[in-house]
Amino acid sequence: MASRAEEKHPHSSLPSSSTEKKLSSLLPIDKLIFPLFLFFVLSLLLFLYVSPQFQSPQPDASSHRLQAACAADIASFYIYDLPDRFDRNLLRSCRDLSPRTDMCPHVANRGLGQPVPDRPDWFATNQFVAAMLFRARAERHPCRTFDPDSAALFYIPFYAGLYTSSVFSQRNHTLRDALGVDLADHVSRLPTFRRHGGRDHFLITGRTSWDLMRPADTSEMSFANRLLRLPALANVSILTIERHPWQGKTQFGIPYPSYFHPRSADELTAWQEEARRAKRTHLFTFVGGARNGGQKEVVRALVLKQCGSSSRCLRLECKPGSKDCSTPGRVMDLLMRAEFCLQPQGDSFTRRSVFDSVLAGCVPVFFSEHTAYTQYPWYVPGRAEEWSVFLRQEQWGRIEEELSRIPKDAVARMREVVIGMIPSVTYAHPNASWAEGRRFRDAVDVTLAELTKRARDALSES
Repeated sequence: MASRAEEKHPHSSLPSSSTEKKLSSLLPIDKLIFPLFLFFVLSLLLFLYVSPQFQSPQPDASSHRLQAACAADIASFYIYDLPDRFDRNLLRSCRDLSPRTDMCPHVANRGLGQPVPDRPDWFATNQFVAAMLFRARAERHPCRTFDPDSAALFYIPFYAGLYTSSVFSQRNHTLRDALGVDLADHVSRLPTFRRHGGRDHFLITGRTSWDLMRPADTSEMSFANRLLRLPALANVSILTIERHPWQGKTQFGIPYPSYFHPRSADELTAWQEEARRAKRTHLFTFVGGARNGGQKEVVRALVLKQCGSSSRCLRLECKPGSKDCSTPGRVMDLLMRAEFCLQPQGDSFTRRSVFDSVLAGCVPVFFSEHTAYTQYPWYVPGRAEEWSVFLRQEQWGRIEEELSRIPKDAVARMREVVIGMIPSVTYAHPNASWAEGRRFRDAVDVTLAELTKRARDALSES
């Protein structure tokens, strides 16, 4: 009876000596449960705070500090957080972004691409990643605001160019246009877009405008999609590496990316001095290949022939399968050894080589006004003769003779202007900070200042 009474007593559950020994061996684990739980909770909170994917886009003290450092001629801008299908998912499918090239190495490092050995802040940057570089810079720009109600500009960070190249081989036009139509429908429903009909919005294509302007009545495969012809985007400012010279009323040319992405003004100045000191051993150079069809075939053939037959010309002919023309060191070596760099039109009017030559301090020679003059007025001097040479069609057959006529002191003046252009056509490193020494206006700053003017003018007229 006593034993049964003890079983019912509250204290009868106390362990016996043998049981007590077993439990005592478990006590260290028992004592760790709470610290482990606390560590898990703190780790989770830290992850949510640090991860950009979970950061809350609400105005706070940090956004106020960013705004306080904003230049007066650049309006505060808001970057939309689009659904993943418009940007992140495209990058996750990087091997499918081009029918000819594995774009995964090129979209790495936020679009910078692969580092160039022994050259800090130099990268093998692809010519079609301007949208990625712009976004990377914009996300840390001092004029960015996290409050849409305080924004005067709105950035639609759709990777239109990457999407366009991914559907080049799609024969079904409905499928080829699908994501662009989806994007237009998505943004046109936003209250911030409807407020001014998109006049204060901008989008970056990263490819030539021709690739996004397929006419509705054509079945040609040469036009990828019709994004830039969608009525919903009619008032949006389109930033493109090549605008349509005749139908691009809302299109504005921005620089092709080159290889140099400085973090500071000191790095920029050091490079400018290197370009200034370069030994120009040849009169002119050409980096490029032949083209088929029309006027571009004629001018390319003349350029290759004359350059190849002259001892005063350096030629790097780009042929299928060769990597020479995509190797930064090889390209820049040739451009920096010549006074003039020939820039005939290729598949379209513009060329990435124009900006490579500016970076090299090499005076560009144009054969069409649409290669630069009608494309990039935001970034180049108003007087073309200050920084470049234009050869009319009747001069194409005597390139060396025409360039030889230009006095050396005039060439030196043009080269100095070209070297002075380097900051405005360069995309600074995404991690570059004004407070940490950037202190120069790059292509992104120039673009935002010009977009601010356009938005203010458009809204004052409406």
